[in-house]
Amino acid sequence: MQKENKDPYSNLKTKLAETNDWPSQYLYKFIYLSNPSNIEKLKDIFKPTDAKFNIKNSKNNKYTSVSVRITAKNPDLVIRYYKKVNEQIENVILL
Repeated sequence: MQKENKDPYSNLKTKLAETNDWPSQYLYKFIYLSNPSNIEKLKDIFKPTDAKFNIKNSKNNKYTSVSVRITAKNPDLVIRYYKKVNEQIENVILL
């Protein structure tokens, strides 16, 4: 029986390492319930980077979709930001 992988990001890390040369541009996509404080949280999280944001609200303004493009030095940095967003923004969907 194969041991279950406890780190949900390990597969992503492997794929990133295999498919990209680092440093590399990386595009994050997030969806969350619209709340003005969430975009401020995202901007704070990505403040140390060269992040460029693309923000779109759903037709009824219930949800917000955000794309964030950064230059990442390695797969570990990509995963570190996924974890920070997941910890700091309630009910976020990481795409």
